Amino acid sequence: MFKIYYQLTKPGIIYGNAITTIAGFFLASRGHMNWRLLLATLVGLSLVIASACVFNNLYDRDIDRKMERTRSRALVTGSISKTNAIIFGIVLIFLGAFVLRFHTNTRALLAALFGFFVYVFAYTPLKHRSVHATLVGAIAGAVPPVVGYTAVTNRFDLAALLLFLILVAWQMPHFYAIAIRRLDEYRSAGIPVLPVQKGIAVTKINILLYIVAFIIATTLLTLFGFAGYIYLVVMLLFGLIWLTVCIQGFRANNNDSVWARNMFKFSLVVLLVFSVAISINAII
Repeated sequence: MFKIYYQLTKPGIIYGNAITTIAGFFLASRGHMNWRLLLATLVGLSLVIASACVFNNLYDRDIDRKMERTRSRALVTGSISKTNAIIFGIVLIFLGAFVLRFHTNTRALLAALFGFFVYVFAYTPLKHRSVHATLVGAIAGAVPPVVGYTAVTNRFDLAALLLFLILVAWQMPHFYAIAIRRLDEYRSAGIPVLPVQKGIAVTKINILLYIVAFIIATTLLTLFGFAGYIYLVVMLLFGLIWLTVCIQGFRANNNDSVWARNMFKFSLVVLLVFSVAISINAII
């Protein structure tokens, strides 16, 4: 039973956000690490994200049963009742808020709650109705590094804003690649993602523009003095490789699914490299 409830929190999303939270924390710490504060930030934010994912699962259970990769989820099969899921989600959000409020600071808590409300009350219902839901979801997904940053600094400044913009720009190509890869499933479930509404060619152009925006945003961290030149060289290298893989997609023709899978995988590499580079930059 524990494993079923554990899976309801979408642990893959929690772990992915933990990586960017650590990056924001390291950037703010500038080599003066408070490991106890880092642990409290990760635990508190993970509980908040877990709660958001539970409520997302609850809302999506009707469309989850239409898609092959989600039809075995607990709320679709009935392994967990709707009432128990609601209670579970409420307990998680209260625990997460408690940890962040009493072991970090109020701004970190408010940032985490902002991400929670955007994800649960804006992105989740909008996903069924609007092509713009992806951008709204990216706003929620860009909050974790900001929480990590504000947990240390107790302020929202230009560095926090750049972290937020970098993560928004990274997520859009990442999720558009998934949408192309899973195009038939999204279409049959009636979810209006960009390739369903506007076609694959338009989606590829949007991916290219967001990758350019990502390269510019990552560069600004160095130009404004928040990160060093080693970080800049590494991010320019991987950003340009990501852009090259994207451009190759305009010649993919009948291999869009394969190209989208490669784009998705490389986007994960880019995020990992960004988080590691920014963390190492803060230490050396």
